Amino acid sequence: MCGIIGVMATTPVNQLLYDGLQVLQHRGQDAAGIATADGGRFHMHKGPGLVRDVFRTRNMRSLDGNWGIGHCRYPTAGSAYNPAEAQPFYVNSPFGLMLAHNGNLTNADALKREMYLADLRHMNTNSDSEVLLNVLAHELQEASGGSFRLDEETIFRAVAGVHRRARGAYAAVVMIAGYGLLAFRDPYGIRPLIIGENDAAGGKEYMVASESVAMDVLGFKVLRDVMPGEAILVDTRGKFSSSQCAEPRPYAPCMFEFVYLARPDSLIDGISVYESRVKMGTYLAERIRRDFSHLNIDVVIPIPDSSRSAAMELASNLGIAYREGFVKNRYIGRTFIMPGQAIRKKSVRQKLNAIHQEFVGKNVLLVDDSIVRGTTSREIITMAREAGATKVYMASAAPPVRHANVYGIDMPSKNELIASFRNEEEIGQEIGADALIYQTLDDLKAAVGSLNPVIKEFETSCFDGVYVTGDITSEYLDEIEGGRAESNKSESEDGEGGQLDLNLVSG
Repeated sequence: MCGIIGVMATTPVNQLLYDGLQVLQHRGQDAAGIATADGGRFHMHKGPGLVRDVFRTRNMRSLDGNWGIGHCRYPTAGSAYNPAEAQPFYVNSPFGLMLAHNGNLTNADALKREMYLADLRHMNTNSDSEVLLNVLAHELQEASGGSFRLDEETIFRAVAGVHRRARGAYAAVVMIAGYGLLAFRDPYGIRPLIIGENDAAGGKEYMVASESVAMDVLGFKVLRDVMPGEAILVDTRGKFSSSQCAEPRPYAPCMFEFVYLARPDSLIDGISVYESRVKMGTYLAERIRRDFSHLNIDVVIPIPDSSRSAAMELASNLGIAYREGFVKNRYIGRTFIMPGQAIRKKSVRQKLNAIHQEFVGKNVLLVDDSIVRGTTSREIITMAREAGATKVYMASAAPPVRHANVYGIDMPSKNELIASFRNEEEIGQEIGADALIYQTLDDLKAAVGSLNPVIKEFETSCFDGVYVTGDITSEYLDEIEGGRAESNKSESEDGEGGQLDLNLVSG
């Protein structure tokens, strides 16, 4: 997962892009970058680390121009520790292009070979974003017919070529030298992208971003989502145009955006993330009432932060007290890059501390957004017992995570997913819960889907193993599992590890 933003403004845009990346920081903390344009010249600064650490005053002063793009990165392809893979990426032939990308191309290796052998293009990193950039550059060259002249029709024809060749999930913002800002989204709409506008003294301003919260904070009005397969274009004079560039496919946004990834104050595909999590609590309460009515629950306690909305609604529906039982230390280092389970366990204790009086002598229902490895859940349940809980039940607002995600979320390898080879009873025993309650997939779909009836399908492969793009083979899954295992080994030897432990970074 990554955060992307693009702005065409009437005044200098460097501060807008910086502030926007700060708001999208939850989508990626490994690297950040900003590119701007002044006349026909690009300016760029990028590097590893948080937005606040990458940019200094001298860097901001060098980012001249009234339009640009930004990116904050959590890697799902390539290396988390190679500064060269920070985005945006640049290519100068045949047109000067800057690109920032969120998602994952599932045919990146095949495209890279194609680019080298047929299109005579060389990639300098292992990032699939660089592949996407070069595919776009080649398609622009082909669409222009060798004239090297660009107009709306040519650019949209090039994006259609990208959609024909690229597979997987992608949302991208692109700067085309001397022309303007381009943004496009994969034909299934798996990764989010939204458009906003602002009436400024010098004319209309436009923004595209991964989440609507960036527009709220920066004073832009949300227009709408970029539709699956759609491209939008804003030229340097502020002219806005759009085109559907791909054949119709199922509209299938990623369910994990609503479960965990997105900020609760965002709107994605017409759905309030906050309301979707409240609905998850409603359905989870119904499941408990239906199948677990024998449990004598005294108190509902969320595991902060992203499970709060579901936990509060669950407690309200069941008529059970809701309490805050854990305090989160927001200044601890990120635990999901720690090398090994022992340090990860220690990091949970550093990040969360129990309020003992909320546990003593009580049957406690802990609510989390999801359970991935289970390591964190086990440690938190132990903490609850040590704080004096009589019984500890665990509820997950999401179904069991059993399968690899190939569309831009770097989940652990299947062998590390606690639910891969266990049923719910076995998972409960493994994490030490007196009872374990999962949301059903049907209920999760109903909870989120009820907020926008236009969307009939969601990308839910990590729960059900069904890959909406239809091109994921067992051989491909074996290959990425092998790559993750090798990556884990090398990162452990280096003293670092880069995969997302969703339970540890809630909110």
